[in-house]
Amino acid sequence: MIKYLLPVILFFVLCGFLFIGLYKDPSEVPSPLIGKPVPEFSLPKLLDNSSQFTHKDFLGKVSVLNVWATWCFACKQEHPALLELAKSNIAPIYGLNYKDDAAKAKLYLRDFGNPFEANAFDGAGRVAIDWGVYGAPETFIIDRKGIIRYKHIGPITSNDLENKILPFIQQLKNEA
Repeated sequence: MIKYLLPVILFFVLCGFLFIGLYKDPSEVPSPLIGKPVPEFSLPKLLDNSSQFTHKDFLGKVSVLNVWATWCFACKQEHPALLELAKSNIAPIYGLNYKDDAAKAKLYLRDFGNPFEANAFDGAGRVAIDWGVYGAPETFIIDRKGIIRYKHIGPITSNDLENKILPFIQQLKNEA
């Protein structure tokens, strides 16, 4: 009797998991870095490779880190939202140029606008690995103490900006 019931029970358990999965947002992948300090790193700045961008640049202010590349189609889709975020002046936006060609990245920012206060150039993608980046674009919100508080996977839309990103930044700025 058990050998006939076991497949039926397993079938219903599997159906339950699949049903629950229908209501989950596939773009929300939990990051093990949420609540942890930004990884230590030092990279050359994209527009001024004689100076370095480091993990210390996040301290003392709520800030945003956007992982992007010129080869990334979704990054091009989200670029207007990043320009809008920069215009809001609510928090500095930093870029992590990921596995890209520096010359192409500089031209891209010149031609389409530069929303970034500074850009770290991660040509090999090693620092992005430390941040737990799966691919571009990904966006992190960091609090004043340098703690990663939020991760957005995929392109930021105007809706995301208005309903998730800006309110979350404002919440962090209001914290003591």
